[in-house]
Amino acid sequence: MTRLGSAYWRLWWANAVSYAGDGALVSALPLFAVTVTKDPRLISVVSAAIFLPWLLLSLPAGAIVDRYDRVALMWRSQAVQFAVMGTATVLIVTHAAGIAVLAAAGFLIGCAEVVYSNAEQSALPALVPADLLPRANGNQQVVLTIGETFAGPPLGSVLFAVRAALPFGLDALSFAGSAALLAGLPRTAQSRAKQSNQRMRAQIAEGVRWLAGHRLLRTVALLLGVSNFSSQMGQATLVLLATQTLHVGTRGYGLLWTAAAVGSVLGGLVNPAITRRLGLLPSLTVAMAAFAIADAGVGLAPNFAVAAALMACNGFFVTMWNVVTVTLRQRIVPAELLGRVNSVYRMIGWGLMPLGALAGGFVAHAAGLRAAFVVAGVLSGAALLAALPALARADRASPDKGLLPSPGAGGVVEADADADADAEAASCGVTLSCSEETSVSTLLSPRLPGTDT
Repeated sequence: MTRLGSAYWRLWWANAVSYAGDGALVSALPLFAVTVTKDPRLISVVSAAIFLPWLLLSLPAGAIVDRYDRVALMWRSQAVQFAVMGTATVLIVTHAAGIAVLAAAGFLIGCAEVVYSNAEQSALPALVPADLLPRANGNQQVVLTIGETFAGPPLGSVLFAVRAALPFGLDALSFAGSAALLAGLPRTAQSRAKQSNQRMRAQIAEGVRWLAGHRLLRTVALLLGVSNFSSQMGQATLVLLATQTLHVGTRGYGLLWTAAAVGSVLGGLVNPAITRRLGLLPSLTVAMAAFAIADAGVGLAPNFAVAAALMACNGFFVTMWNVVTVTLRQRIVPAELLGRVNSVYRMIGWGLMPLGALAGGFVAHAAGLRAAFVVAGVLSGAALLAALPALARADRASPDKGLLPSPGAGGVVEADADADADAEAASCGVTLSCSEETSVSTLLSPRLPGTDT
């Protein structure tokens, strides 16, 4: 069996360190916000600030990632996050941190994360062979799940109970450790985007056009955007639901995220077999339906146990959705466009999250803490129903159910070139030689647990 190589594992360890710190912050940040205010609208502002950069900066970040060395962008982004979180920790220790400080820190952390996340996904194909991308992505998702949702949140809750500043300090140190590891990675080849004379606006437009012409990715990105908008409606005020409605306290709040992680890990173990049996598009449809049911269910949950079970269900189906879509983009998007196409995809998928967080805060304030989750479930379900005809057409047009294309020679993919090619490759929305098709079973090995949109 071919090995992933030392460069990949250096990246893996850097992410392992960073994700553990991020996981501690996942629970500590809203818990600290609750000590400042009980107003769900103000608490939702903190969540919105973290995700706002995905709406504002995704497109220019994608162009930057395609113009400059991706490894350098990664470690510098982590260094910026270390500086921001270190400053926030000092302000918390000196009792100078309020909602404004938390929102500002979240926004700056989010800005650096936009660059880092895009650069990491775009750099990975240069660090491992194409046939090992599914395994590499799966390993990345495992460590993300363990750090951000399994180990980190309970640790953050425990540290917060000891002293509020401890989980923030831990996150700052994790960024420093990650930056040090990433600085030792081999530099990526200079992108052709930097060598060209195109202006950044023209390069951004190129990525927008590519995704706009790619039927399946376009539909999936829109579904992801609605799903993330909806999920943030609930998650922005989940800490209030846990502590005020379900009465479980700070540790119980952390355990809700642990339940989601358990579901995610379990999904990583069994979802490859399920997805091979169902096929690509049916798997995505089932996952989206599960998101809708889980969101609404958490809002209606009578007690902590039911809420935790539904969080676990959500985590289970996130693995069914995200590992497939991450690998799909890495396999079919031309390498020189990957950063820009990823940025457009994630702007759509993540850019609505701050708006969802704000909407959740106002819905919770007007109609109660449970209402935001119920509305979220209804929105996700409606979006799936609206998209089903397009997904069904793509599935019926596929010459072999579940086939997933890989790039042709040179990685150049022309979207919706003409009617014949459109019909021939409607399952993915691109013009490809049938000999270049790759089955889902190739992309989904038993090594693919985890969550990452």
